[in-house]
Formats: sequence, structure tokens, C-alpha cells
Amino acid sequence: MTHTVRCRKYNEILPGLTRQPYPGPKGEDIYNNVSQKAWDEWQKHQTMLINERRLNMMNAEDRKFLQEEMDKFLSGQEYAKADGYVPPSE
Repeated sequence: MTHTVRCRKYNEILPGLTRQPYPGPKGEDIYNNVSQKAWDEWQKHQTMLINERRLNMMNAEDRKFLQEEMDKFLSGQEYAKADGYVPPSE
């Protein structure tokens, strides 16, 4: 049986993650409240932010920024976007 969650980002019942993406309470919260769809979208957006803003994951401030943006993104709040990015039209 597939793990389903009420996705925090989409407010819909969707397939959840197959495992916790982080250890501890943060990973458990994401596992229980974020869909695979939202997580996959975050992974793509995170890569774009790291590249476009030239974030250094060795830098504590850059990691903190990314963590805050992840929380906003997965909660459906306003989040940082890559400068000049235009999403592809469907």
C-alpha cells in the first residue's frame, strides 16, 4: 500500500515520500506532511537556487537560507525565486 499524505503545499491527499529525507523531527514532519510531488519540485527549485545564487553548502548562512526557503516552499508560502527565471509555458 502506498503511503499517502495530506500535502501541506497542495492541501490534497497525494502519494507521500518513500522514506524520511532528513533524520529526526524535521524529516518525520516532511515525511508525514509533504507529497512526493512537492518534494520533487522542491529538489528542482533547490538546485536552481544553489546554482543561480551561487550558494556554497559549506557556508552556514547559505545552508540556513536554503532551509528557510524549503520551509516556505513546502508550506505554500512566498519563497525566493532564481533571478530572471521564467517558468516554461505549458
